[in-house]
Amino acid sequence: MRTQHSIAYLTANTLKWILLIALLSIALLPLFWLLVSSLRTNLELQTNPFGWPAKLQWGNYAKALSMASLPRLLFNSIVVAASAVVLNSLVTAMGSFILAREHFKGRDVIYTILTAGVLVPVISFMVPYFSLITKAGLYNKLLALVLVYTAVNIPVSIFLVTAFMKSIPRELEEASIIDGCSFFRRFASIILPLSRSGLVTAATFCFIYSWNEFLMAMLLTSSIESRTIQLGIKFFSSQFITDYSSMYAAVIITIIPSIAGYAFLHDKIIGGLTAGGVKG
Repeated sequence: MRTQHSIAYLTANTLKWILLIALLSIALLPLFWLLVSSLRTNLELQTNPFGWPAKLQWGNYAKALSMASLPRLLFNSIVVAASAVVLNSLVTAMGSFILAREHFKGRDVIYTILTAGVLVPVISFMVPYFSLITKAGLYNKLLALVLVYTAVNIPVSIFLVTAFMKSIPRELEEASIIDGCSFFRRFASIILPLSRSGLVTAATFCFIYSWNEFLMAMLLTSSIESRTIQLGIKFFSSQFITDYSSMYAAVIITIIPSIAGYAFLHDKIIGGLTAGGVKG
């Protein structure tokens, strides 16, 4: 009986690892192919798309940076993404605190309206945002992208951080009230530090969206001075020719910040996603 149990356990464990390795391969294979392709020539890509480069073409990265003003576009993306994260985190922290810790008439209605934005496709906001940004005189300015990216991520951020703040024991807040803490002191000294994981999760999602977003950036900007890195990738393709090797190198450059950020903060992100489901 023990032998049969051991064989069944070993079989199940082996199948589990085979499945995990297969899923990992499916996730990593496109990235590996992209990296290899960025080190090949255009001729090699056209004659044998899945082959190994005869010589590693590291110059593709230098070429990608020199073309399409990528350094300027990278700077714009950093400014826009960082600003959107800061503004989104500030608004989310204050709004979630009120919705999670205070009781007032219409609280649930406000929460439902705010989080309902998760179900609305971003593309449906293109015309309203374009009209508002144009009338406000912010067209072709980085501030327009900061405001739009902040607003688009508010529903997800409110949903995540409010759930996280609700899981914080009320006894801590009640004890602070007895000690004489004011409304703002409770928020800044107790709830905000304890909500760090939830805010990091929301901030990471906001950063990834702001860094990778394409449609709004194309709609609301028209010059190199205000465009982001994602728009720079399309400059490698024209009506008659596409520089695939340099374009793949540019794509690798653009995805590094997102991957690095998630790899560095993945523990807090997972904690922020799961902690909100536990009460007390």
